[in-house]
Amino acid sequence: MALATRTPGQAGPARTAPPAPPRRPRTAAGRFWQSTIGKKTVMAVSGIVMLLYLVAHMAGNLKVFFGPEEMNGYAHWLRTIGDPVLHHEWFLWIMRPLLLLALVAHAVAAAQLSRRDLAARPVKYAHRKPRAGYATRTMRWGGVILALFLVWHILDLTTGTVNPRGEAGHPYENIVAAFSTWYGNTIYIVAMLAVGLHVRHGFWGAAQTLGAGSRTRDRALKVTANVLALVLTLGFLSVPFGVMTGIVE
Repeated sequence: MALATRTPGQAGPARTAPPAPPRRPRTAAGRFWQSTIGKKTVMAVSGIVMLLYLVAHMAGNLKVFFGPEEMNGYAHWLRTIGDPVLHHEWFLWIMRPLLLLALVAHAVAAAQLSRRDLAARPVKYAHRKPRAGYATRTMRWGGVILALFLVWHILDLTTGTVNPRGEAGHPYENIVAAFSTWYGNTIYIVAMLAVGLHVRHGFWGAAQTLGAGSRTRDRALKVTANVLALVLTLGFLSVPFGVMTGIVE
């Protein structure tokens, strides 16, 4: 809290002392997190963790095209990974907190970097940079869309709360039920398009943050980002389109 000071014998209003500078974190980890490069690094690493999960998740989803026995068998295998060392579903319960930690770290770092960026330039530019503005808006709104979709996705295919025609322990049947409605397809398609755009911009940004970019590698990194985004988008979208066209039934 700022303190009012007055020189002895001075008349007039009191002068306000400048606010004290923020205290620096004592630990190296705290100083790293408070720095801009630290937050960008956290975003990059957590983004890569979630990207690897998305690739594995998409590959698992494609099992639906091989029939209910294949898909349900895959879902059962996920719950028995590590057996007999790990008990039933232990692997999933180990992975879920790690993914949640990556998601929270990614979202918090993104929000704080966004606020820091806005505070650094409170006056709008007379001439905006269209590409940078588009990428920034895409990442921000894409993140919001994906966060909302994640809640819906869990309620739909994990808990079955919004999927009344689903069957507990039958993922194939749950998928068919989820994508047999127009709203289920619409929500999923919009979210997967957001995933593609998020991965496209995010992969490129993560590569630059982690020092992988260079004059000779930038072209390859851009191609990789585009290919990853396209493959993930088409892979995820193939499932609802498979249900809608009757390929998956």
